[in-house]
Amino acid sequence: MGSVGAMTALPGGTVTFVFTDIEGSTRLLQELGEEYGDVAREHRRIVREAFGACGGTEIDTQGDSFFFSFTRARDAVAAAVEAQRGLRDHEWPRDVDVRVRMGLHTGEPSLGDEGYLGIDVVRAARISAAGHGGQILVSETTRALIGNQLPQGVQVHDLGQQNLKDIQHEHIYELSVDGASAASKPLKTLTPAREDSFESRLEERISNYVERQLEQAFSDPSTAAKAPMMAAAGGLAILVMLVVALVVIVLIVKVAFF
Repeated sequence: MGSVGAMTALPGGTVTFVFTDIEGSTRLLQELGEEYGDVAREHRRIVREAFGACGGTEIDTQGDSFFFSFTRARDAVAAAVEAQRGLRDHEWPRDVDVRVRMGLHTGEPSLGDEGYLGIDVVRAARISAAGHGGQILVSETTRALIGNQLPQGVQVHDLGQQNLKDIQHEHIYELSVDGASAASKPLKTLTPAREDSFESRLEERISNYVERQLEQAFSDPSTAAKAPMMAAAGGLAILVMLVVALVVIVLIVKVAFF
């Protein structure tokens, strides 16, 4: 469980949170059996040493997961980079590949009796959960704070705006270490299916309505025989104005809600 005995020892104000966990730990456990205990111990040692050396405060650890906080975003990034290097270079039993995903976010959380409170904690956890083993993902806030002061050998990749569980939108960046390319696999984020469905339904209804109006205007023989040419032209003009108005409504809905 948690590693901080007194919540008053936690840094307040603006802090950067880091969540980490081993990807595929169950698979590793099945593959290694009792040897997985050695993997778990070495993993904890490498992460704790790297994070502690950079001034991190260990908030919690459960199983193969860690939760740390840092008073400076740059220190959190440096810790994540060093931990990934240590994990990458370590000689693991049976040459297994131990890959850890890490997510960072900076905010101003509240401090309660049980520790940090607020959406910033959730955001950092969701960013970490969206990643794959070996990735370091950071929020837009953290990216802005570190600026160009990156650890040597680190590059930034813009992954764009993502939809995270319980979080509407978050612009996410990946930090690649020592020339490693950005992950080719998409992040484990939500697909905005409901929004796309609403937009598609709205456009489909408008299209169907316009088609019906056109059919009534040009396909009804009795109407065509009775209506003068000027009235038909005026009706067509009104129909065009209606289509334009509906298109404008669609654009407003997209801007306001998407």
